[in-house]
Amino acid sequence: MLFTTLAYAKFFALAFAVTWLCARAKRLRLLFLLGASYFFYAQSGTRFLALIWACSTADFLLSHAIGRCHEARRKQAWLALTVVMNLSVLAYFKYASFGLENATAALSALGLAVPKTALSIALPVGISFFTFESMSYVIDVYRGELEPHPSYLEYLTFVAFFPHLVAGPIVRPRELLPQLAAPPRWNPREASSALLTIAVGLFKKLAVADYLGLNLVDRVFDAPTHYSALECYVAIVAYAVQIYADFSGYTDIAIGSAALLGVRFPANFAAPYQAYDIVDFWRRWHISLSTWLRDYLYIPLGGNRRGRLRTYANLLTTMLLGGLWHGPKWTFVIWGGLHGVALACNRAFRERGGERRPRSLAVRVLSTVCTFHFVLLCWIFFRAESVRAARAILTELATFTTYHPNLDPRVLAVLGFGLAMHFLPARLEVGLRARFSALPGAVQGLALFGVLLVTRRMASAEAVPFVYFQF
Repeated sequence: MLFTTLAYAKFFALAFAVTWLCARAKRLRLLFLLGASYFFYAQSGTRFLALIWACSTADFLLSHAIGRCHEARRKQAWLALTVVMNLSVLAYFKYASFGLENATAALSALGLAVPKTALSIALPVGISFFTFESMSYVIDVYRGELEPHPSYLEYLTFVAFFPHLVAGPIVRPRELLPQLAAPPRWNPREASSALLTIAVGLFKKLAVADYLGLNLVDRVFDAPTHYSALECYVAIVAYAVQIYADFSGYTDIAIGSAALLGVRFPANFAAPYQAYDIVDFWRRWHISLSTWLRDYLYIPLGGNRRGRLRTYANLLTTMLLGGLWHGPKWTFVIWGGLHGVALACNRAFRERGGERRPRSLAVRVLSTVCTFHFVLLCWIFFRAESVRAARAILTELATFTTYHPNLDPRVLAVLGFGLAMHFLPARLEVGLRARFSALPGAVQGLALFGVLLVTRRMASAEAVPFVYFQF
């Protein structure tokens, strides 16, 4: 059930009405939200409902086993069981086919006759997100940062809560569980802000991301040799705008939907292409994932506490695994590896006395441009279907040809508008949002209707899935 469809609008209208009707009956409200979330998830396949329930239940029971235990070794054993269980589920559904294919190829390269076999395993939607969220809860209990949660119903609802279920953001248990336990409070200003957030998210997705993807990006990446270097470069920039508008648009709709139900999610993006270096980029891009990788992978690996070379290795390992998290493809591994090397180089530069933030405006602009183009290079591998396809794009760029009959002025206009939206000063966006919330309800309604009308006119005939649904 895509956020951009009429089916979701109807589903959410019912969820909104019933949630607030049950606002004072906590148990009834949670039962409804859990049922609605499972119904929402079942739209991608009912066979996976048992999986999300079983993973949630196992982690809930294991957290209580850890909480009751006073022996360090036994607590470690329970934690190991949690990690192995969650990673095994993730590995089977997401990486079993990839592992088998590469093992077969390696054995064949050694001259061993191995029959070609392929696994056909359906991937549960959002498995990377709900396994990370549930596993992080048990880890927090083990670390003593959380007490085992007393309510099984609240915990099941936390894992399955539909606005963040299939593509994030990765919401920490300490952020969401207290909100589910407390009665929701209606705030008209926050509600109007949430509606604006949803409208902006729909516009980003349908009018910017899908338009650029269907009219330029997909065509160039499918057959790069048919286009000039200039057209390939513009398509790569367009993909950078597309994936940002697509994913941040999804996040906007998720945050707005949750807010209308009385739940607040943390921000997941902060204008990432305004970053002045790669560290700053990862403070702004997919914030919930980058902080998760930092807290549950980089720091447990040793972080920066075990010497310079170990720090560089930890950065590289974290980003390689972060790339693989996106999917079982070598292009994702290369994407993560490039970011890991860049983070290590950035840290080495800072250790040698380099500035953390450029003071000069000219240097800051140059740093931002360089960082943006490095991110563009990485996006080539992220978007390409294979390493060979990425190499074809890079080869075409190296021709430096400039003919551009395939650059439609309308596509360039949408691309320019998308970049302009992204580089708006944050204070201007905050001011516009405050002014909108202060308008009379009728004026707000007309403004939202206007945005949705423009969005509808620019949208494609068929609903295009969000990019991060595949992860």
